[in-house]
Amino acid sequence: MRKLTRALPALVTLCSAVAFPFISLRGQAEQNGAPRVAANETHEGMAISAEPWLDGAKYKDPFPKHSPFSGGVVAVHVSFRNDSGEAMKVTLSRIRLNVRVDSDTLQQLQPLSADQVADAAMRPKGKDPTAHRRFPIPVGTGVKTDHDKNWIEVQTQAQNAAIPTSVIAPHSTVQGLLYFDIQGQIDLMFSARLYLPEIVIMGKDQSLTYFEIDLSRSGV
Repeated sequence: MRKLTRALPALVTLCSAVAFPFISLRGQAEQNGAPRVAANETHEGMAISAEPWLDGAKYKDPFPKHSPFSGGVVAVHVSFRNDSGEAMKVTLSRIRLNVRVDSDTLQQLQPLSADQVADAAMRPKGKDPTAHRRFPIPVGTGVKTDHDKNWIEVQTQAQNAAIPTSVIAPHSTVQGLLYFDIQGQIDLMFSARLYLPEIVIMGKDQSLTYFEIDLSRSGV
């Protein structure tokens, strides 16, 4: 009996050593397959969460036929929750996506309009030799496309999925998509930040402190 007792610790150690690689692989697989969690920031009664859509499958519901993702555009799903008793207004046009092009260059990208999203989704998908290089992203130089029925369809879909209003009523939530043309350079999103400089309390000459949401915290 004494010999059996002495053998048990060794047996447990051996089993642990055999099982450990499988446990580690399972944990890694679960982590890689886990759903992304939106990055968020909360202060002064406003809670904002943001999740970049970096998986083409995300776009199938709002864009069944022609995805802006295939045209180099990334959508960021943003939710505004107003926990205060006063209405707030977000200046959507001043929102920027800050991306690090290289160690010396930080670029601010403006949100695209529904028209620009349709232009990007319908532009020719030719092979781009610079697709794997980081370079300053051209602003306002997108190729215009014919406004055929496919363009109109995508434009309507982009508008329907966008943030519907800039006003968030007390104790309510508004959510939707913002679109940014990153020219297909997905790696730029790994260190991107969503900058929201202007949210005001309606009826008062008072602004909230700016929000800057680290999108790398969303699991991208």
